[in-house]
Amino acid sequence: MPFHPSRITPLDAATFDRRAGTHLKALYGPRAEEVLRRLYTLLEHQAPRLPVETDAPLWSEKDQWLICYGSSLQDADAPPLAVLKTFLDQHLAESFSGVHLLPFFPWSSDDGFSVIHYREVDPALGDWPQVRELAEYGDLAVDLVLNHVSRESLWFVDYLTGSQPGRDYFHEMDPQTDLSAVVRPRSSPLLVPIATRRGTRYLWATFSDDQIDLNFANPDVLLEFIGILLFYLQQGARIIRLDAIAYLWKKVGTDCIHLPETHEVVRLLRAVVDHVAPGTLLLTETNVPHTENISYFGLDRVTADTPADEAHLVYQFPLPPLLLHSLTSGEAGTLASWLKSLPELPPGCSFLNFTASHDGIGVRPLEGWLAPHEVEALTELMHRFGGFVSMRRHPDGSDSPYEINITWFDAMKGTRRGPDHWQVPRFLCGQQLMLGLQGIPAMYIHTLTGTLNDLEGVERSGRLRSINRRRWQRDELERLLSTTSTTTHDTFAALKQLLAVRRNEPCFHPDAGQQVLETPASLLAFERGPLNNGRRLLAIHNVTDLPQPLDALALTLADRYWQDIVSKEAWPTTQTTLAPYGVLWLMTEGE
Repeated sequence: MPFHPSRITPLDAATFDRRAGTHLKALYGPRAEEVLRRLYTLLEHQAPRLPVETDAPLWSEKDQWLICYGSSLQDADAPPLAVLKTFLDQHLAESFSGVHLLPFFPWSSDDGFSVIHYREVDPALGDWPQVRELAEYGDLAVDLVLNHVSRESLWFVDYLTGSQPGRDYFHEMDPQTDLSAVVRPRSSPLLVPIATRRGTRYLWATFSDDQIDLNFANPDVLLEFIGILLFYLQQGARIIRLDAIAYLWKKVGTDCIHLPETHEVVRLLRAVVDHVAPGTLLLTETNVPHTENISYFGLDRVTADTPADEAHLVYQFPLPPLLLHSLTSGEAGTLASWLKSLPELPPGCSFLNFTASHDGIGVRPLEGWLAPHEVEALTELMHRFGGFVSMRRHPDGSDSPYEINITWFDAMKGTRRGPDHWQVPRFLCGQQLMLGLQGIPAMYIHTLTGTLNDLEGVERSGRLRSINRRRWQRDELERLLSTTSTTTHDTFAALKQLLAVRRNEPCFHPDAGQQVLETPASLLAFERGPLNNGRRLLAIHNVTDLPQPLDALALTLADRYWQDIVSKEAWPTTQTTLAPYGVLWLMTEGE
């Protein structure tokens, strides 16, 4: 089909008024008009005044992001945010178009995701001018941690003392309430006892007893967070990541995940940013099965006359565990089937592709794709490679795997037969596969540096996720990067080369088509494009530790001239096999 890149399209005042009113009525019923008036007052006083080039591209093939903490790099007493900016300028000036800076606010637990104050920068990291300097490096993605807040926040202190505004910001529940239907991402108690001036009360806490859920049935909470979102845009953020959005709205007697009201909140936020800051991107974080995950595009409401009105971007959560399965089992058929199932997205929607992040590798997205015994084999293998598995609690009280905690480099240590000498080629094969897929790629800093499992970090913190949240000392990392015999140097250099090649290939535009080709399970091959000029790219991956014949692709390869865009050389059509964990990016012009 023709290639039509997405454009920035501002939302006019009349459309915004209609959409905002509709969403607020669905959320608050008869109070909607009052809340809408308050929303307009908020926008009048706090909306950013940003120059916008309307009808400009929403994204392009140059879009590729780095994921990191503000504390990922340390250098004596220098502010870590400044250290990060210097490292980006010196080593990655042309590699990434933007940075997802994980929570950099004052926090009390979960490495930043238990926020104490949303409008402050943790002084141990730096200050707002240093955050704005990172926004000058490229597009800045910031987390809006809106499901819960720290027990050390002023809102929670208000609750304890019965003061406004926080007094009514939380879900107070009778501990005898039947909440057995609630879907849990953790194995901790859902309700936590809190000592208040009114005696012991029980509050909803989806993730931990230090992360108390906020009550969005109170419109004051929603308006508070819209104000925080606008503040982040004023500080230079272009991408807003909606953390743990799936659990936002609570309704007793339901599973309290993906409720219609939650989707209405996302649509309202989309209307706000499209109106006051066109070009801002909303990214939903929902580590859940595939169909549930992509529901945040709102595809069921898109028609020829109705554009997409929910998330711009959705994480490809099934990709990391399916890719991990493929590279450790030598079987890419399941991954290919999932890729074939992906829907054609409307303009203004795309996927965010990744292999690893600050969290673990989600297991729930495998539901419906891998049989239970295959999931068990995968988790057991990751145990053998030094990883851990975090659990979640079911309504019947039983537990099951929620995520695998391991660095991506150590996850590539071997296959089901055990560790081998193919770790680096296997690692690079997986990254190149991810970089070639339709969507925008995001690479975690510890993937970029080929970081090993941080078992000491787990021991210090007592948290399994710390295995993949190492804080590099700048001088140590610089030594490793400058020493050619280290895997850190080799993987960093190889990934930088791939990033440079990718950002200059038009077929990797997020909106360019993707077609998975028929191959044996030992190979995964897909085409990107064609573009309007006929240009197309063929990506071929060997997911095994043995050379694989290219017979299945012989007709495709033989019918035109192909160039390897990595080596810049003509691809020899006489080549009949692909080396273990080998990858080809082959481009052809026209028909």
